[in-house]
Amino acid sequence: MALIETVNIFQNYDGREVLKNVNLKIDRAEIFALIGPTGAGKTTFMRILDLLEPPYSGQLFVDGVDITSPRVDRLEVRRRMSYVQQRPTVFTMNVYDNIACGLRWRHMKSATVKRKTEEALELVGMTGYKNRNAKTLSGGEMQRVAIARALVTEPEVLFLDEPTANMDPVSTAKIEEVLAHIINEQKTTIIMATHNMSQGQRMASRLGVLIDGELLQTGSVNDIFNQPQNREVAEFVGIENIVNGVVEEKDNELARIAVNGEKISAISNFAVGETVYVLIRPEIIVFSLSGEAGSARNVFKCKVTKINTIGPSVRMEVACGFPLLGVITTQAAQDLNISIGKDVYVSFKATAIHVIKRWH
Repeated sequence: MALIETVNIFQNYDGREVLKNVNLKIDRAEIFALIGPTGAGKTTFMRILDLLEPPYSGQLFVDGVDITSPRVDRLEVRRRMSYVQQRPTVFTMNVYDNIACGLRWRHMKSATVKRKTEEALELVGMTGYKNRNAKTLSGGEMQRVAIARALVTEPEVLFLDEPTANMDPVSTAKIEEVLAHIINEQKTTIIMATHNMSQGQRMASRLGVLIDGELLQTGSVNDIFNQPQNREVAEFVGIENIVNGVVEEKDNELARIAVNGEKISAISNFAVGETVYVLIRPEIIVFSLSGEAGSARNVFKCKVTKINTIGPSVRMEVACGFPLLGVITTQAAQDLNISIGKDVYVSFKATAIHVIKRWH
């Protein structure tokens, strides 16, 4: 039985539909990341899961108990959970007292408060800060205090809403290090909302993609990033080459897919005649002037149509009978003497691309 389950959850604000028929199961001790663009409804969904607000309609189950029922003691259930907001709140007191407050509100014995608070300080690497006024800390340090305060009560479920939003890379790395330590040391179920896809990849065992209030896909990192189920998910996870085609030939699992008069070779289970999308990540495309492709089955002569230099990388658009976007280093672009209108060859392996059923 799932620890948390939502069934047909909807949420409306002033007649505006924020969540639409969200169904999700989360197992005990699972690390689940809810990814999606800003404004997708992630915070709203997290607040419903943490019982901070009721849904407009639908059901929320915790350990098989319908929490939306008026007969359930919601406060008792919520005490099994902790929530860390995107912008951490700290009280005007020292770090130690900020972390200890949740235990004191539960009227725990002084010795227990001391032991648990010191353990939480050590867990987030803040032992040397315990006498500091929490209001004088940096944003990253405040977030570590907020995480310690959430963990000190030993919750069954820890909710993290954009835990590193607006932080510098050093603070982000420190927070992720703390979270990785917590994941390794404890059995806490962690549900994280983030628009940072790479963070979701690094931290979670399973992902869910929420876009425009709809949970469009859940699955492993490989499922989400390599086999998206619709265009919205594919575009969100960075698959910028989505090519329409028809399976024309099959040789066991090797398919030849007709695309605007050209043929792309790919590994596919789809039958001859099926309409499909070919998903090609920009970073797997190799550019050359000779057309020598080694073991790559797909080689096309193309014309450069657009060049955009971003830092050490060059995003290059080419026309091969169908449009493609690739990414190469600025040094590689210089070596190829790339310019708009120039003929180049692109190559990519059949095993490096993914074929899925065309969405309608």
